[in-house]
Amino acid sequence: MNRLILNKLIMILSTVSAIVGIAFLFWILTTLTIKGINSVHFALFTHDLVEGGIRNLLVGQFTMALIATVVGVPLGMMAGIYLREYSNDSTLASIMRNLSDVMMSAPSIVIGVFVYAIMVSPVNHYNGWAGSVSLAIMMIPIVISTTDNMLSLVPKELREAGMALGGSKHIIILQIVVKAAKVGITTGILLAFARIIGETAPLLFTSANNAYFTMDMNGQFPSLTVSIFNLANYPDSESRDLAWAASFILTMIVLFINLIGRYITREKG
Repeated sequence: MNRLILNKLIMILSTVSAIVGIAFLFWILTTLTIKGINSVHFALFTHDLVEGGIRNLLVGQFTMALIATVVGVPLGMMAGIYLREYSNDSTLASIMRNLSDVMMSAPSIVIGVFVYAIMVSPVNHYNGWAGSVSLAIMMIPIVISTTDNMLSLVPKELREAGMALGGSKHIIILQIVVKAAKVGITTGILLAFARIIGETAPLLFTSANNAYFTMDMNGQFPSLTVSIFNLANYPDSESRDLAWAASFILTMIVLFINLIGRYITREKG
């Protein structure tokens, strides 16, 4: 009897917690949609921040995120492949996995301060390269964990079949194992990209912001998230409305990327 009561109590508490969490999420999204969508207009996408638009901010944010992806994905995948296929569960592999888990949970502002110390402070000015590096550092442990976990799901029989056909280890990994896990790895990369595209804290210390359109990564670089932070603190209503509009657009972008990742996973299933 006590177990039945405890089971029902836990079920009730879990249900209430889920409802409370969903309610807060719905409240946030509803407020963001109401305030944001009313401030969205076509001119936002054709004018830069200095003219009351976000064109340069979108280009700058995606540029830094794409550069971070180009750097972070290959490094993360190679590290994940090493952990699963070459490490033989050694002590080094265990340490790397633990460090990767720590990095995934590390506050993004700490990463921003670290990159500031090594890439901004020595040159005495903010720059887009530092922003991309900070985002890449955040992305790498996510890709490592995703690659490691997805490769672990590939049956050993596929590896053995490749060996029976005379394939070398690296050929088996690249042409058989990675291909078998490509859907899960791709989904993980998309989710990692969705996370870094919405990061603010590391960019405050690295790329800062630029109200004008520029592709010069050697100086302050436009950032949508940093601009939202700045605009929300301005006293005039026009700036706050622009912050709401930019927040709504950024949320829709992140939601779209996440939906693509979920769709890919569902189609594979």
